[in-house]
Amino acid sequence: MFFGPVPVREAEGGILGHSLSAGSERFRKGRRLSAEDITALEKSGHATIYVARLEDGDVAEDEAAHRIALALTGPHARTAAAFTGRANLYAEAPGLVRVDAARLDELNGIDEAVTVATLADYEPVEAGQMLATVKVIPFAAPRHAVERGEQLLRGHAPLVQVMPFAPREVGLVLTRVPSTKDSVLEKTEQAVALRLAQFGSRIRQQRIVSHDEAEVAKAIAELKAGGCAPIFVFGASATVDRHDVVPAGLTRAGGEVLHFGMPVDPGNLLMLGRHDDVSVIGVPGCARSPKLNGFDWVLQRLCAGVPIARRDIMRMGSGGLLKEIPTRPMLRDQGPRAGTDVAAAASPAPRRPKVAALILAAGLSSRFGDRHKLLADLDGKPVLRHVVDHATASSASPVLLVTGHRADEVRAAAGPDVTAIHNPAYAEGLASSLRTGLSALPQGLDGVIVCLGDMPDVSSATFEALIAAFNPVEGRAICLPVIGGKRGNPTLWGLQFLPELMRLDGDSGARSLLGPHAEWVCEVSVDDPGILHDYDTPAALAARGVIKS
Repeated sequence: MFFGPVPVREAEGGILGHSLSAGSERFRKGRRLSAEDITALEKSGHATIYVARLEDGDVAEDEAAHRIALALTGPHARTAAAFTGRANLYAEAPGLVRVDAARLDELNGIDEAVTVATLADYEPVEAGQMLATVKVIPFAAPRHAVERGEQLLRGHAPLVQVMPFAPREVGLVLTRVPSTKDSVLEKTEQAVALRLAQFGSRIRQQRIVSHDEAEVAKAIAELKAGGCAPIFVFGASATVDRHDVVPAGLTRAGGEVLHFGMPVDPGNLLMLGRHDDVSVIGVPGCARSPKLNGFDWVLQRLCAGVPIARRDIMRMGSGGLLKEIPTRPMLRDQGPRAGTDVAAAASPAPRRPKVAALILAAGLSSRFGDRHKLLADLDGKPVLRHVVDHATASSASPVLLVTGHRADEVRAAAGPDVTAIHNPAYAEGLASSLRTGLSALPQGLDGVIVCLGDMPDVSSATFEALIAAFNPVEGRAICLPVIGGKRGNPTLWGLQFLPELMRLDGDSGARSLLGPHAEWVCEVSVDDPGILHDYDTPAALAARGVIKS
């Protein structure tokens, strides 16, 4: 790959190396420079600029990042579209992320152009949380490096995957001595129930027995016979030896002690046991508190269906110092999974942007004659249905539809996968439908893609490209697709612009806000001519396909 300074007049077709201004417009690095761009740069006084040019043996940054990301993505993980050489992986379900650290190191050692960063192995994640990011550092990666990375990743267990949490029916044994207060037992039960609820699990049966080997054995046997798995045993007195009351009770019931103790503090006095195929855990007393401790690490694996062996417990020492110390305050009052430091609490875990799609389909269709353009047949289904199908095939969610003229027919044509909102003032113009749809957006979104119901050729890949580019933190809060230097539809808007969007009126669309917010605009190059084509007239649609209704 060539990278360096060239005269502006020789830069056409090159990739802009550094962001710069051309008059009132801001050209971002990575832009493929057109003849019009060169003219604008020359008029702005630029004589020499840095550009990159791909050569034989190079793979463009987005293609390279996407290929590596696809190859390392395992079950219950999703690869997002690549943008600026970055492709992110997100969890599809809550669970534990598994990372093959040895192969990750090998992958990162192939070439400096390709880097992969992941969460730590066994880290609990929520649905939508970022698991890994692939970043191609320059504007291209060597083809041999990409192919070697794909070869390394394929034919083996996935490098990154999520083990989903599944509901468990837990048996709970609480032992007591004469001095044990009922409040202690109640607090223990509540702490366990709180932990289990996070994973959709519950206490199925409970036994409160004397702190006696025979009583513990009887309780374990009863709970196992009752279908409880796993079984947790809290001793009224701390277990200090593998022959103490709780381990001895398990052995007497016919089970076995696999390991006693763990290199995690708090949580040292945990017992790992088994009775046939049922895990039996002697729980350390620290787990009576909701604060993070070694038992939480074991519980997470049990709920994710990850086998736990003696060796696994013995390898938990790295990062196993969980005790609160003055130099590392821990915010654990929110529950056992809140074991994070103050800095991490201020910066939530990266996640997939929550972006809705809003399809505007309320217009009068006056230029289409007696028929309604959105109901016209195109390739065997209504024009509108194509738009809906492409939107719902993307990761945009929810998909909302604004109806107006001939609302019942339009709603029926859209199919069952959208939520329809009627705009009774649709005759006032496009802005009224936009306001109606924006008012119906659910809480918790980051952005919304505004789509037009008469643009059936916009692909779901374009929706994904816009979402991948969207990053308000990095100044990309308004994302619009571009092909051949021409801007098209749809456009993704960050919710920070909602108040201004709600103030639009008449037939003025959201595009009127692009100029005042040029610093937030990100042009996303797509290979999708559909972003330029709407079908307002029978002639336009006839040129695209055959009208049958």
